[in-house]
Amino acid sequence: MTDRALAVVRAGALTTVQDLGRPGYAHLGVPRSGALDPAALRLVNRLVGNLRDAAVLETTLTGCAVRPRSAVTVAVGGAPCPVRVEGRPVAWGAPVLVGAGQLLEVGGAVRGVRSYVAFAGGVAADPVLGSRSTDLLSGLGPPPLADGVVLALGPPAGPAGRIDGTPWPGPPAELVLRVRLGPRDDWFTDTALRTLSTGAYRVSAASNRIGLRTEGPPLERAVRAELPSEGMVLGAVQVPPDGRPVVFLADHPTTGGYPVVAVVREPDLAAAAQAVPGTPVRFVPVR
Repeated sequence: MTDRALAVVRAGALTTVQDLGRPGYAHLGVPRSGALDPAALRLVNRLVGNLRDAAVLETTLTGCAVRPRSAVTVAVGGAPCPVRVEGRPVAWGAPVLVGAGQLLEVGGAVRGVRSYVAFAGGVAADPVLGSRSTDLLSGLGPPPLADGVVLALGPPAGPAGRIDGTPWPGPPAELVLRVRLGPRDDWFTDTALRTLSTGAYRVSAASNRIGLRTEGPPLERAVRAELPSEGMVLGAVQVPPDGRPVVFLADHPTTGGYPVVAVVREPDLAAAAQAVPGTPVRFVPVR
């Protein structure tokens, strides 16, 4: 076993290949996609000596297990989780050498939702529109991992190394999302806008890479008319007929026909990627 590749032994609940995405194609109906927690992706790539945008594995809640066909340096970050090589505990958040044929097990998230697994050289899936990211909505990029799939790895780009004081932010106990109202806030009553900023919302278990769904008080519309489909952006807070806000994440549709009451500031979206179901959500209007 000398080729640079890895075999998927356990795919987990949802494990996808992700890099920093494919921005700039919304006019073609293609979402940005990419890692939901881009800071975690950059850090694990740095730990194994990769370029910042190399493709990694993004796991969801239950982790995954893979067996590399040749020795490779690996780093696991994002949501804290147990990491084992051939059954032996190894470091999380630090580079680890996994030998040829050894089983790397990335366990379930202890806190948070999504862990990131970087391999020296990156996952060498075929790029689509300049990105190797899996897009669950459009189907672009490699499909979600399945047991038995073999993924190619690229050549190492640089030496691995520890980073003293690596700033791994903890998953949020409360998800605070700063929002700018609009463009359709005038479609909602004044009471609804107050509810948005004061209501007790929580992350719904129905959330995914497309959007973070919330549970809580519905927002009442002042305008009952149908809204023609219009462009959607990352972080848009769309309000479907049930009145519960949905925050659009990386795999969001590029157009939609429900009103957008506000848009979340992009720096706050990484925390949304790690917010487990039931996490309190607070929308804070800013200018």
